[in-house]
Amino acid sequence: MLREALYAKIHMATVTQCNPEYSGSITIDSDLLDATGLRVNEKVLVADANSTNRFETYVFEGEPGSGIIGVNGAAAQLTGIGHRVIIMSFCHLDEQEFSAHRPRVVICDADNRVEKLIQYDPG
Repeated sequence: MLREALYAKIHMATVTQCNPEYSGSITIDSDLLDATGLRVNEKVLVADANSTNRFETYVFEGEPGSGIIGVNGAAAQLTGIGHRVIIMSFCHLDEQEFSAHRPRVVICDADNRVEKLIQYDPG
């Protein structure tokens, strides 16, 4: 049996761009991707702390150090520049993997840089 678990999270990043004309995705500063282990094209769930909207999309790599959190395509209608978002990825783990897994979590500062990096305790 597999369990679905949090793989990684970017907590309280600030949306810097919304582009509804773009084909889709969320563009994330590659420094944040590196810190969490998130990858280009990976599916993510985005929770908007301001509007309470949630949406799924996939990751595009942004310029390192840019602080970009750019919501593209139809999802851009569900958030706004300046909104705070939580970006989460999930994985499927067997019992042994689940017992050892430690999700990587980035707490963002006001400029979408790593303020703090934590790893949750195993389940």
